[in-house]
Amino acid sequence: MTNEHGLDHDVVIVGAGFAGLYQLHRLRALGFSTVLLEAGSGLGGIWHWNCYPGARVDSHVPVYEFSDEELWRDWYWDERFPDWTALRRYFQYVDDKWDLSRDIRFDTRLDTATWDEAATCWNLTTRNGQSLRSRFLVLCTGFASKAYIPDLPGLDDYEGQCHHTAHWPQEGLDMTGLRVGVIGTGASGVQVIQEAAKIAASVTVFQRTPILALAMQQHRLTRKEQDEAKARYPDIFRTRTETFAGFDIIRRDESALAVSDDDRRSGFEQMWQAGGFNFWAGNFADIMTDEAANRTAYDFWRDKVRARVHDPAVAELLAPTEPPHPFGVKRPSLEQTYYDAFNQHNVTLVDLKTTPIERITTAGVRTTQNDYDIDLLVMATGFDAVTGGLTSIDIHGRAGTTLKDYWARGVRSHLGLASAGFPNLIYLYGPQSPSGFCNGPTCAEVQGGWVVQLLNDLRDQGVTRIEATPHAEDSWRDLVRTIGDMTLFDRADSWYVGANIPGKPRELLNFPGGVPFYAESCRTCAADGYSGFNLGS
Repeated sequence: MTNEHGLDHDVVIVGAGFAGLYQLHRLRALGFSTVLLEAGSGLGGIWHWNCYPGARVDSHVPVYEFSDEELWRDWYWDERFPDWTALRRYFQYVDDKWDLSRDIRFDTRLDTATWDEAATCWNLTTRNGQSLRSRFLVLCTGFASKAYIPDLPGLDDYEGQCHHTAHWPQEGLDMTGLRVGVIGTGASGVQVIQEAAKIAASVTVFQRTPILALAMQQHRLTRKEQDEAKARYPDIFRTRTETFAGFDIIRRDESALAVSDDDRRSGFEQMWQAGGFNFWAGNFADIMTDEAANRTAYDFWRDKVRARVHDPAVAELLAPTEPPHPFGVKRPSLEQTYYDAFNQHNVTLVDLKTTPIERITTAGVRTTQNDYDIDLLVMATGFDAVTGGLTSIDIHGRAGTTLKDYWARGVRSHLGLASAGFPNLIYLYGPQSPSGFCNGPTCAEVQGGWVVQLLNDLRDQGVTRIEATPHAEDSWRDLVRTIGDMTLFDRADSWYVGANIPGKPRELLNFPGGVPFYAESCRTCAADGYSGFNLGS
């Protein structure tokens, strides 16, 4: 069924995570003809795909949920940091409340998107053969939707089980009694290793760079304490829009170097005991900008970790005397028993810096020093983050150029939302937005609310076409670089700068100015008649 303009929909949304569901809910309520395409068979975005043992969110609740009172009033969590099963239940609850699934096409991956200048619309085709025409295309693919597996010689010859953490069997996989090998020690690697260590015959951890993981300080939540806390929820949700990373964690105003050693250690200890991202997002003001201040945080973290690891040689690999990079310039992971696991007889740490992988054999992993027999090889090797989910779709803009080619030498965007040459294409939680620096639900509502306002304003004004200007792209790119140069983020080869993907341009992929600054920039753009965009009909 087509609308009054001969199109199938006013808006097609891609991705059923927080951002996509928020767009669907809000736009549908405003009367837009809207459909959402989701590659998976269920809701949740990353929480549909992340079902590996130990998979758990690293943002605490209620920060990690929608702020709509209709949702949180009667919802209860079991833990401060919910696991993937609890998050799936939450998304089903959201679906029940908002009635979303009736406008979602599951198991439907967008394959190509081609701009039709004459008709002022997007022509879309899906991998399962569906065709759609839509005025606007809103991509909510998330920052971690394209898994990365390094090109390891012999991987295709391996005869055991092999799974990337993002492609884990939905039916589950029992690791009891298996010889497990884990390549990668990012967030998913940490979580898998913790669980495997409890039940596997052996766990071999292949580490290239040590993860600077923080204490989760997990605990169970009762209904009573949540009922008591709900009176504060509106303040919590307001606070998360006022902080750099979209949490209810307030960064300290003073320099780490301006206080006494005792006061600094006391402050660090308080943050550590608070758990979660408090030691990262709530630290002293100059931790991410001043190397000397940063070193004080690293040394505190190092000593905390080394106190838990019995073998001094292993401790040095996990928490080196000298930092492998400044603290916090890679996204910290949260851990519960990760470092303790290396005290167990069934856990072995392999340092890939000194003994790199030569190849994958039929039986396991061969380094320059040893052969390791493996029954289950876990690829915790991360993602083509931030841009990969967008460029994996074959998107052809106004001049026929693909988005992948347009970004081949670096991202160009206005407000981290749109690119010149791609009219009526909007992407959320993408490059040059707060994205990887920001709590997901916060960004979904702050950035997503602005997009809803934009589309509603365009409709009210009779505008059917919007496109970012090259000048606006230049200005936004310069701003991202200028702020980024004030920080230490470039001091590590991380996915924050695309360094984990061979051939990817090295650049800061996320907006480093914080959520409040970003939100104000968007508001100013709107107040100025959507400056930086060309509007037409």
